[in-house]
Amino acid sequence: MATKPASDAQPRIPLSRERVIDAAIELADRGGIESLTMRKLARELGVEAMSLYNHVANKGDLVGGIVDRIVGEFELPATGDWESAIRRCAISAHEVLLRHPWACSLVLSPGGSPGTATARMRYIEWLLAQLREGGFSPEQAYHGYHALDSHILGFTIWQLGHSVGTEDMDIADLAAGFLRDTSANEFPYLIEHVHQHLAAGRDGATEFEYGLNLILDGLKRGKD
Repeated sequence: MATKPASDAQPRIPLSRERVIDAAIELADRGGIESLTMRKLARELGVEAMSLYNHVANKGDLVGGIVDRIVGEFELPATGDWESAIRRCAISAHEVLLRHPWACSLVLSPGGSPGTATARMRYIEWLLAQLREGGFSPEQAYHGYHALDSHILGFTIWQLGHSVGTEDMDIADLAAGFLRDTSANEFPYLIEHVHQHLAAGRDGATEFEYGLNLILDGLKRGKD
């Protein structure tokens, strides 16, 4: 007599490109982009590695897909004046990239197939549109875009680089050792700077927005 399958058995969720990309992002978030291999990804999803190639063409296509997903998380406000819209977008992008610290350098790399619209392209088009439709000339928009994009990505890379290897360290103890061993006569302004860091703590958001405001204020002055 045949045995009926258990009624509470969970149906297997079909594999899809979306699931593959979701799992790849989770792997990269846990161990960095270097930890992402097709074999590990297949194991994470409970499938054979060859099954992945029904949904991504190769490792490059997979990386392109996860970068597209990350950039797609940037907020691109549909309304509002150019300054407040760009500020919201920049802060959003900074927060997204801090959540996925492996993604910054990948966002900087060219990707995508020719003729294929990507989230990175849509973000660039949106940022340029805010500047051009906000009254900036083509040349001003050209320079403004580069200043803004390099601040968003560059500051985030700088901030992440300074946090590598210090996550579990007591920054106050490190600073105290540095101050104890450093000559105040030789490096007075560096010591002053270290004290300012201690007072500010790890609030990178404040520093990011300070630089962003300088750029936005400079753009406004150049426009007038």
